[in-house]
Amino acid sequence: MERTVKNEGLILDGTKILYHRERIDAWLRGERIAPITMDIALTRACNYRCEYCYATLQENPRKRITKDIIFSFLDDAAEIGVKAISLVSDGESSFSPIYIDTILRGSENGLSMAMGTNGYLCNRDSLEQILPHMDYLRFNISAGESKRYAEIHGVPESYFYTVCQNIRDAVEIKQRNNLEVTIGLQMVLMPQYQDQIIPLAKLGKELNVDYLVIKHCSDDEKGSLGVQYSEYESLYEILKRAEMFSTDTYYVRAKWSKLKDGNKRRYTQCYGAPFMLQLSGSGLVAPCGMLFGENYKKYWIGNIVETSFKKIWQSDRYWDVMNEIASTNFDARVMCGTLCLQHNVNEFLWDLKKLKIELHDPIAPPPRHINFI
Repeated sequence: MERTVKNEGLILDGTKILYHRERIDAWLRGERIAPITMDIALTRACNYRCEYCYATLQENPRKRITKDIIFSFLDDAAEIGVKAISLVSDGESSFSPIYIDTILRGSENGLSMAMGTNGYLCNRDSLEQILPHMDYLRFNISAGESKRYAEIHGVPESYFYTVCQNIRDAVEIKQRNNLEVTIGLQMVLMPQYQDQIIPLAKLGKELNVDYLVIKHCSDDEKGSLGVQYSEYESLYEILKRAEMFSTDTYYVRAKWSKLKDGNKRRYTQCYGAPFMLQLSGSGLVAPCGMLFGENYKKYWIGNIVETSFKKIWQSDRYWDVMNEIASTNFDARVMCGTLCLQHNVNEFLWDLKKLKIELHDPIAPPPRHINFI
């Protein structure tokens, strides 16, 4: 079978928000907008113990998300105008018994569906079911060698080989069925993992995936994970070497925008959350994953286990919180963690709002995964 150029129209660094002018225009008019993308988890549980896990810093009361609850959520999301759901957030969604049902229901509702996963439980049977209904499936893997994989991810070394086989199966299913789904790898890079950059670039090529993206590691405002942002610059040359493994069918890309920003922000208020909302695996709705922890309760909005998402979104509480983090009472430089999910969206909206940059229609054709901004 003839293969297409996989990296054509694939944006792995930056934001696609400009392709949603109608939502930006409504926001500028002061209207209450639905999120474009929602980053959610189905559980707080995980079968891995990754060294870099930000979710361990953001504990909140756990409630169980059942099939009925998530179906109601997905119905509400589609009704109010949410465009895309990614199963990522603060838990391993494949660890939930309802993750396949969730992907199928979301797709049935017309939502763009995606998942980021450690991949251990994504066996051939589950992949056969979910891949036809997804925009992308991303395997989170921060090492290209089994021993280092076990050390970084806190699992037995045998897990590395299971995950690699699951990735091979995903690629084979995609090619056999000529599916549009993008299958990629993501490395969360702490400076001490630099020895795995090249081995992982080689592994991605061997596994025949569409891409490998190498991203920063987020930390909280206290630096609890100990990320040494000043050391990223020393890795620039090896990251450029990794990108040279790219071909017409395999794209290696470092998230330069965030790696170079480090733990610094040039914006103070958060404007991105109404466009790109997060949901904890406990059912908690908050502006972002940085605010899931108990010490941020003042920003908690509601819980889908107790109240329908549509009612939460329509509530004054929802918009009071969104207005609070967009006000001068909030300073994103010191009051939340670094390099958040909304970072690039925030930069764009900050420039639009504060610097009065001209809003224009994109020149380039619409990229892939356009609803994941």
